[in-house]
Amino acid sequence: MNAVLISAEELRESTEKDLRLLDVRWQLGDPDGPQHYQNGHIPGAVFVDLDTELAALPSPAHGRHPLPDPSRLQKCARSWGLCTGDPVVVYDAIGGMSAARAWWLLRWAGIADVRILDGGLPAWTRSGGELATGVEPDPAPGDIELRPGRLPVIDADAVARWEGVLLDARAAERYRGEQEHVDPRAGHIPGAISAPSSENLDQDGCFLPENLLRERFGEIGEAPVAVYCGSGVTAAHAIAALAVAGVQAALYPGSWSQWAHDPKRPVATGVSAG
Repeated sequence: MNAVLISAEELRESTEKDLRLLDVRWQLGDPDGPQHYQNGHIPGAVFVDLDTELAALPSPAHGRHPLPDPSRLQKCARSWGLCTGDPVVVYDAIGGMSAARAWWLLRWAGIADVRILDGGLPAWTRSGGELATGVEPDPAPGDIELRPGRLPVIDADAVARWEGVLLDARAAERYRGEQEHVDPRAGHIPGAISAPSSENLDQDGCFLPENLLRERFGEIGEAPVAVYCGSGVTAAHAIAALAVAGVQAALYPGSWSQWAHDPKRPVATGVSAG
């Protein structure tokens, strides 16, 4: 069993009585996560809304998915039924791209045993796992006490003077500045290296094996690492992949959606790191 990931087979065979399942289906441009959940989810899973429960309100000054207020996050976690000591498994249907946000936030908030279902819902159904439909009964309120700050975070000013490795987890065409349909400026933060989160996955939507992830990130060396993406969601996926490879990385939560809105921040384009 991996400290970051759990396979569908491991989940099906788990005997952990207090294991909590969180369905974090979200995708940019797809507002129908709740309906996808009702159409079919892992039995016992609670739906978690990324926009409203795993983020604060968006703004140009703070980005599309700022970190939520800790007291608000704790209230939400208790509504999901989380209690002190409960192991947590998060999943989605897109290779962990959105579930990783919940993984990162809960780890940041002090919950040690949080794992991403490797391959998500497709892996669950491929393994023979059953699906439930409709909405699960509300769980009994939990008593979890969150203690934020357990994972490293940096802000825009720290990014501007960053002397380590800065990874851009967005698609390569957005990094190069060839496409930008969401934010006001196209390109990347000068000095950043393109490292699309999609390349952390195999053809089945599962994380690459540890040895291949170590190879992927092998040139980082001992330098400190920070990651950003469009709004701090897929960057969490990159941080999870780095963790599998044994590398700790800081998250820039505002990411490009904050940086691109600030006219004082420089922008680079093209294939180089700027």
